Formats: sequence, C-alpha cells, structure tokens
Amino acid sequence: MRITVIEHEADAPLGHFAGWLGLPCDVVRPYLGDPIPDRAENGLIVLGGEMAAWEDEAYPWLPATRALIGRSVEERTPVLGICLGAQLMTLACGGTVERGAAGLEIGACPVTFAPVADPLFSASGLAGTVRAAQYHRDAMTVLPEGATLLMTGERYPHQAYRLGESAWAVQFHPEVTPEIFDRWIAASGQDPVLAGEVRAADAAMAATWRPLAEGFAAVVRTSGRSPEAAAAG
Repeated sequence: MRITVIEHEADAPLGHFAGWLGLPCDVVRPYLGDPIPDRAENGLIVLGGEMAAWEDEAYPWLPATRALIGRSVEERTPVLGICLGAQLMTLACGGTVERGAAGLEIGACPVTFAPVADPLFSASGLAGTVRAAQYHRDAMTVLPEGATLLMTGERYPHQAYRLGESAWAVQFHPEVTPEIFDRWIAASGQDPVLAGEVRAADAAMAATWRPLAEGFAAVVRTSGRSPEAAAAG
C-alpha cells in the first residue's frame, strides 16, 4: 500500500501526517519538475499551497493535478484534499472556488462537525467543535453535486465534505506543525501572535487530527485496489 502525495511548495509538506499515516508516501513535487502521474497509487493526498486553484498560467501543473483528482474520485481511489487540495478537488468535480468574500481565515480557528455519519470522520471519533489551523483567502463557495457537508465554520461554511465513497476535502490544515506555521507567518508578515496561538493549540489539534490521518490510511489499506485494477473498473 502506497499513497501518492502532491506537494505544491517546499514550505507546505506533509508535516505531522508524515508520521501519522503509517504508510509509505511517494511525494511528487511539480514545482521541482516532477510530472503529475496519470494515476495515484493506492491513495492520493493533495496538499496546500499559496497559489489559487485556478492560477494555471503561473502554476502549469494545476490542470494535471485536477485531472488526477477527478480520475481518482471516479475510480474510487481514496483521496484527501487539504486546503488548496480541497479547492482543486472542488473545481475538478464541478464545484466553485472563489476569492473569499470574508477575507483571510488564519490561525487556530473553531470548526464544527455536522451531525452526519461518515466512514472516515465518524470512524475516527470526530465530533463537536474543535480547533484547526487555517491559512486561506479562497473559499469553496459551491460544493460539487452529490457532496456531503461534514464540517462548518464561523467565517466560511464549507470546511469539509465527502464526495462519493472515498474522497474527502478539508479547507483547513490538519497536517501543519507549529514550525511550518511559524514559517508561513514569518514569510507573509502576518501577526506573530497567530503563530503562538497555533503552537499553544498544537497538542489539542494533534489529538483531534491524528485519528483523521490514521483513518485515511485505514481506508487506503482496506480499499486495497491497485491503479491497474481501478482503471479496469
């Protein structure tokens, strides 16, 4: 079992997930010239990045990434899109992503689980209102047809959803470590207090989001489908 990971920039890596997934990951770095594969391995994770999901001219690998996501969803390969990855999934599957009308959402922000059953979120024991690390200006304003909303937020209502049997999108950053978030704040010139909030909440957020990573890895294991088998239907 292997997970294909699309990393859009060096400062937005797997973070905590590298240790939580418990499965080998093949990290594709298109910003260094790695080609986007036609198909993922047994699972696909698409990480965040500072670019907008529609900036194809500046980041020419984005169309191929959206195509990979769409194909993976269609073939029922487990997918997890994180922040930009969630927005790319939304566009790839017929939804809408726009510059967020409510402005930048940043810091350790409250998010609330919707009262719906989900094979990943429910199995991971996730419920109630928790904190999640946020750093995004764009928003998923219209979800793809058939999506199930799983989480809401105060500033932006579409915080997580499931599409089909085994594809999930989260607007926030369950993977981010305090060190990574520190670098984002330093590079952007945002208030250092925000980095302190994320650092202070790291233990609580890790306790919340580690089960999500472990649960996704369990989905990958139980799906057990090779790319060739998925392609054959």
